Amino acid sequence: MSYAEAVGRLRAGTWLRLKAVDRTLPVWIGAALFLIFLMILPLGWIFVTSVKGEQGFTFDGYLQVFKEGALLKAIWQTLIISTWVGVIAVVIGALLGWLVTRSDLPFKRTVRALVMASFVTPPFLGAFAWTLLAGPNAGELNKLYRWLTGAEGHLFNIFSREGLIIVMALYSFPYVFSMIANVCELMSSDLEDAANILGARKWRVALTVTLPLAAPALIGGFILAFLHSLSLFGAPAILGLPAGLHTITTQIWALFQYPPRLDLAAALSVPLLLATMALLAVQKKLLGRRGYSTVGGKGGQKRLVRLGALRIPLFLLVVGILALSVFLPYWILLKASLAKAWAMPLTWDNFTLHNFTFTFFEYGDTQNAIINTFQLGILTATVGTGIAALIAYITNRRLFRGARYLTFFALAPLVVPGVVLAVGLFIAYTRPPIVLYGTIWILFVAYLTKEMPIGFSQAETTFKSIHPELEDASRILGANRLRVLKDITAPLARSGLIATWCFIFIGVIRELSASILLFTPKSKVISVVIFDLKEEGQVGVIAVLGILLLVVSFAVVLSVQWMLAREVVATRE
Repeated sequence: MSYAEAVGRLRAGTWLRLKAVDRTLPVWIGAALFLIFLMILPLGWIFVTSVKGEQGFTFDGYLQVFKEGALLKAIWQTLIISTWVGVIAVVIGALLGWLVTRSDLPFKRTVRALVMASFVTPPFLGAFAWTLLAGPNAGELNKLYRWLTGAEGHLFNIFSREGLIIVMALYSFPYVFSMIANVCELMSSDLEDAANILGARKWRVALTVTLPLAAPALIGGFILAFLHSLSLFGAPAILGLPAGLHTITTQIWALFQYPPRLDLAAALSVPLLLATMALLAVQKKLLGRRGYSTVGGKGGQKRLVRLGALRIPLFLLVVGILALSVFLPYWILLKASLAKAWAMPLTWDNFTLHNFTFTFFEYGDTQNAIINTFQLGILTATVGTGIAALIAYITNRRLFRGARYLTFFALAPLVVPGVVLAVGLFIAYTRPPIVLYGTIWILFVAYLTKEMPIGFSQAETTFKSIHPELEDASRILGANRLRVLKDITAPLARSGLIATWCFIFIGVIRELSASILLFTPKSKVISVVIFDLKEEGQVGVIAVLGILLLVVSFAVVLSVQWMLAREVVATRE
């Protein structure tokens, strides 16, 4: 027997012995069962309610969904809107992704940061900002148009299907940008150089070489943007309902108004859930074809395309796009927060800080909502990071048979739109043995469920980068799994777990789709208050709350980037 074989057998024997005496197994099994219960209960109740009638099993709910004119119209409107959002998001995201990664566009790092700002901005907040910018009567852009031209009408009407599509696309394109940028950074320039040698112009190379190589990412990006718009509630409610436009999510919300029609809400949720699952499966299959989207071996080089005379015009185009998603919405929110009358010019006579003092110290609803939002954000991020870390550790280290199947349950909420999840949670937790509706805890369960995929994905990536041999050494010295995780693995995974906490926290404080169906007067959060205050015309208060969300989100993102950069520097040293 060779030395290597002897060491291999010793390690194998030690590993089997360690597994045999693992007294922490109940902890891992308990975490796994909690995850399964968290995911299965709401989805199970959706299916049960959708086929349950007064006389037992029935498909009447589904038949009514496809017979009732208003519901069919909502489905049709959703498909049209989401398709156009996907197309526009692909055009914008692909253009910006290619320019930032494969061209000599100036200020590329700034462009990336501004795309991240668009990504962080809650779509419902962007939709509200655009009501102030492009409302047909008092919108700032329409007032500017009337002042410049002397016309009496309006140039933009944001309360229309076209306006809704544009706004939703402005906050969906970052998903496509991320995918295209990643693909373009992986592709070498060999085939592009060959096309250039054969006399092809830059744009012909881009259309005939680069575009086909990125096709799977483009299709995957379209699907992701389509699904993102499909699941949104805030933007369709703020911009669509005043124009009489219902989408599936706003129609489900309407079915919850008095008297609630839970059977129809569940029956309408199931097709949305199944469509989401099918499209995500298609996206995964497309993106799994790595050989189709990347070219070149280890030595493949990436050379920037010189834009020449188009460099400045394309940069101005990029600035214009980012102005629509970042600069203009942020400016109008800041102006509204500092103005006595938001529609008037921000002169010294119109300047005030009363909106801030009223929001933070006088208006009871906002005070409670701020407290509820950040309490839920901190609690959900803390508990969610802990559970995600446990599940990721179980699946990564295969602590018991079937552990790998937990990945499915951890990622399951990806296919569940927030409003559909809310339907399931409402049905599940308004009846014994667990009654949570009417308390803040049902929002906690909703946020914990909805944010589990991003927490799990981040934690799993972190644990994959830590070799298990360090843990094995501690186990040999007598430490159990929990002690090893606490003293060895968690400190090594600190930066990744901090990032997990921050991502979950940001997701919680900007969530509206599930909150709008599950809140009560005592458990309102900032997103719900913004939605309610819009009906009351409290523009200044909404602007202050929106700025608060943005400031906190950016502070968290910058903190994560600073900590990760510091970790990299420490590792190099």
